[in-house]
Amino acid sequence: MNKCDNPKIGFIGCGKMAGAIIKGIITSNFVPKENLMGAEINNEIAQLAQSRLGIDVIRDNRQLVRESNVIFVATKPGYVADVLEEIKNSLTPEKLVVSIAAGVTIKKIEKIIGKTPVVRVMPNTPALLLEGMSGVSKGTYAQDSDVEFVMNLLSSIGKTIRVEEKQMDIVTAISGSGPAFFYKVIEDIARAGEKLGLDYDKSLLLATQTALGSAKMVSNRGELTVEDLINNVATKGGCTFVGINTMKENHSDKLFYEVVEATSRKACELGN
Repeated sequence: MNKCDNPKIGFIGCGKMAGAIIKGIITSNFVPKENLMGAEINNEIAQLAQSRLGIDVIRDNRQLVRESNVIFVATKPGYVADVLEEIKNSLTPEKLVVSIAAGVTIKKIEKIIGKTPVVRVMPNTPALLLEGMSGVSKGTYAQDSDVEFVMNLLSSIGKTIRVEEKQMDIVTAISGSGPAFFYKVIEDIARAGEKLGLDYDKSLLLATQTALGSAKMVSNRGELTVEDLINNVATKGGCTFVGINTMKENHSDKLFYEVVEATSRKACELGN
């Protein structure tokens, strides 16, 4: 069964992140819905996941592996080793294991399952809106074609980059956890507007649309740097200039470094 030819994709674990990928795949028509399957060991959770996602969700991980040629391991990091021990005898070198478990290294996965190809991925939840961002690392026994397949799949639900595995915890901190950080920034700006006398819903709309537009400006900046974009808005002596200086005086760069560093360190600890 060729991985890239009419792939059958199974998800062990159908939580929020797996659900975002599954819904993104369905929305983008990367493969027919019938080619997707999930597995949850708890019957009630399996039924809820099947209703929520619109795909078959079974309770047998080994059966899922037998019926799939691409297997996403989408459990919490602490459960990955047990799941791999359970399915290892159902794996073959013709199948592909894709791990989205934060912090769990390819070396640890390969130690359990042997020579089955592995690709490690860190996706994020905006995949639900086909605006995901994923980092991808190649395992020892994976081929470039395996990585290309995974990147094509993830490109159907957003953007993707290939990174060295040693950089994956940084990817986790920036894009895996990043949506929550941006939600927090948007919420803080909206609440500041509310405190200054603007209706919260209007303030939230202003902050949200401005964040969306600003992200698009960065994405389409061409030859400009992000610093150029800042300077184009922050005219010296103007109100934006004062705001930027306030951010600098309060060391916003140090704050976000500490946020990313702490999150990256935690991702590493999860794998251990």
